[in-house]
Amino acid sequence: MAEKKYEITYAAITDKGERTNNEDYLGVGKDNTGVLCVLCDGLGGHGKGEVASRFVVEEMIESVCNKGVNVEHAIVSTQENLLKKQERENAQSSMKTTLTCLYIEQEDASYYHVGDSRVYHFESGKVKDRTLDHSIPQLLAARGDIKESEIRHHPDRSRLLRVVGTPWDSPKYSVSKKIKIGKKTTFLMCSDGFWELIDEKTMCKLLKKSATPAEWLEEMRKIVLENGRGTNMDNYSAIAVFIR
Repeated sequence: MAEKKYEITYAAITDKGERTNNEDYLGVGKDNTGVLCVLCDGLGGHGKGEVASRFVVEEMIESVCNKGVNVEHAIVSTQENLLKKQERENAQSSMKTTLTCLYIEQEDASYYHVGDSRVYHFESGKVKDRTLDHSIPQLLAARGDIKESEIRHHPDRSRLLRVVGTPWDSPKYSVSKKIKIGKKTTFLMCSDGFWELIDEKTMCKLLKKSATPAEWLEEMRKIVLENGRGTNMDNYSAIAVFIR
């Protein structure tokens, strides 16, 4: 049986929105067997959120792609190293971040997250799955107190239950099931400043019209800007990955 060959292409955007600085950070790394995409959103209002997000992205790529560390072990060690950095810089209350990772290896993909930055998994232009936010509104939706669609505009949408940079008694990250990729698999990683301003129906509509990840991101960015303009819109970041 002929070996399956897939082409992986990706594109990324990050912008400060209408804020004075950008606390989001993202990166893509490669090792001998796979591709690692990482996106973080430093916690706004803490002063050193941008330091935390960059530190975590760079630590993850260094650990997985340069040192060959398992992704889950890398998350744990990155969390420990961020706590040490906080202590060295006396920044225990201010150096925190969300974390999303997507690792594609041969014909499999897995994604990992802490916080409310999201990973969406699409097949044939439709949403197959997404990460569930570690947030108060997501908890309320799980209990049936609010609808899933109400998360985007809930007054407590910024209240997170888990982040990187807060001590854990046990690992607090979530892991997807292993995904068998195909020639119509697509992933979108994005911070809340992005997904709050564009719904899944629009994501899918624009995906079906886009030939490349860059084109898809640019079309979604137009919607994000249109919906966020004049609202003191947050930093927004996204990584789009096409497997074709």
